Amino acid sequence: MESKRARQIKMRHLYAFVETVRCGSLKAAAERIFLTQPAISKNLKDLETILGAQLLTRDRGGVALTREGAVFRQFAEQSLAALNHGLISLDALGAGAAAPLRIGALPSVAADLLPDAVLRFGALSPGTPVMVEDGRIEDLVNRLRAGAVDLVIGRMGRPEMMTGLAFTQLYSEQVVFAVAADHPLVGCEDLKALAEWRILYPPKHAAIRPLVDRFLIMNGIGDWPNRLETVSGAFGRSMTLGPARAVWIISQGVVARDIAAGRMVLLPIETSAMAGPVGIMARSEEDPTPPVRLFRQALLEARGASAPVAVNK
Repeated sequence: MESKRARQIKMRHLYAFVETVRCGSLKAAAERIFLTQPAISKNLKDLETILGAQLLTRDRGGVALTREGAVFRQFAEQSLAALNHGLISLDALGAGAAAPLRIGALPSVAADLLPDAVLRFGALSPGTPVMVEDGRIEDLVNRLRAGAVDLVIGRMGRPEMMTGLAFTQLYSEQVVFAVAADHPLVGCEDLKALAEWRILYPPKHAAIRPLVDRFLIMNGIGDWPNRLETVSGAFGRSMTLGPARAVWIISQGVVARDIAAGRMVLLPIETSAMAGPVGIMARSEEDPTPPVRLFRQALLEARGASAPVAVNK
C-alpha cells in the first residue's frame, strides 16, 4: 500500500539527505551537488517534516543519523540507485546497445576469480558489455548504494557498512605472507625473522587491515621498522619480485597467479586466523536483473572451477 507521504517527497529531498549522510556535513554535501548550504538545510527540514521524524542530528563535528534516519537511508539510497540504473538503461537503449553490467571488485578478486567469471558471463550473455573497476571496499560499497555499480565482489565489510545490502558468500580467503620464489626467507616460519626485510603492509582503509593488526598482536609482534603501507597490486608485485625483496602481507587472491606461475611462494606461517568471507554484495531490496543473475551464475561456476593455493611447507 502506497503511503500518502511518498507523493510529497521530491528527488531533491532524497539527494540532499543521501549526500549529507555520505559527506558527513551540510557544507560538503552542498558543494558536491552544487547547492547552497541553506538550500540543503531547507530540503532536509522539509523531508523531516513530511516524514514526521528527525533523520539527522547536527553539531560542530558534522551530522549523525538518528535511528529513524538509519532506517530511511537504505530506502533513499535504493530509490536513487534504481533511478540511475533506469537512466543508464534508457541511454543504452537509445544508442542501440544493451545496458552494461557494472562490477566493482576488491583487488584480490579482480586479480584471481573475476577474469574467469567475466569470460563465462560472456558465453552466457554475449550481448551484454561488462565494466569492471577495483578499489577500496568503502568506495565500492558507496558506489553500489548510489547505483554506480550493479554488484560488488569482495570481503564482507563491517556490520555498519552492510546496512541495506545482501551478501552471498562465495568462499573464505586467507591473508598470506608472500615472497619471491628465490627469497632467502622461503620456508621460514618465524615471524620475528621478517623484521630484517621490508614489509608491505595493508593501509588503514584496507579490508584486511584489522585482521592483520590482530594477528600480529596475538603473535607478540609490534611495529616493524621497515613497514611500508600500500594497497597497489602493481607496486606490491614490483617490490616483492624486484630488488627490494619485500615480504608482502596480502589477500591470497592477489598473488594466486604469481604462486601458480612459480614467481612467488607463500611462507609456511599459519594464517587461518586471518581468513574472511568473500562474496557478492548487492542492494537488498532490488530485484536482480537477468544480467545480474547470469553473472552470479558465472561467479559460482568460476569459483567451482578454481582450487585454493597451498602454502609452501
